[in-house]
Amino acid sequence: MKTKECPSCAMKVDANSKVCPICQYEFAEFSTSYKWVAILLIVVMLLYLFFF
Repeated sequence: MKTKECPSCAMKVDANSKVCPICQYEFAEFSTSYKWVAILLIVVMLLYLFFF
């Protein structure tokens, strides 16, 4: 079973947990759209640097 550490209470919890069963800390869910936004911003910055 894969586990992760709760940043609030440092307990090991199941990797699929959305909430820590000990302290009720809610784990954030990062979507893949942030990755695409970051990639797009990098590409735009590189294009700007090369052409201006």
